Amino acid sequence: MQNRDAVFLEDFCPKLRDRQWRKSLHSYTAKRCIYCGNASESIDHILPRSKGGLSITENCVPACLSCNGKKSDTEAFYWYRKQRFYDPRRAMAIRAWIDGDISLAMRLLQWAQPKELEKNSKIKWDIKAA
Repeated sequence: MQNRDAVFLEDFCPKLRDRQWRKSLHSYTAKRCIYCGNASESIDHILPRSKGGLSITENCVPACLSCNGKKSDTEAFYWYRKQRFYDPRRAMAIRAWIDGDISLAMRLLQWAQPKELEKNSKIKWDIKAA
């Protein structure tokens, strides 16, 4: 094991690391709810913690308070398919997110809400109509 030459603040303050992780999740979606596209104010566990879901990037998505509260501890896809704002592109983005393919999730979200993500997203895509 190598000796570290520096001490990082995150090593002593897990809450700071958690806050940075949460901010990075919101930045992926331009601070938009992955379910409905409204402003995201919380992080939702796709597989709820009450059912064994972990607090890892592949299981945590930005969500508005309304979607997070209404979904509660329901299975994400079962709940989402019943919503009037259901969008199959967003459903595919959620599946890609779970599978750890964040770049694919971002492309699918851009197609679902192109103008907002194009302006604010961390990742810029050059997608042209064929």
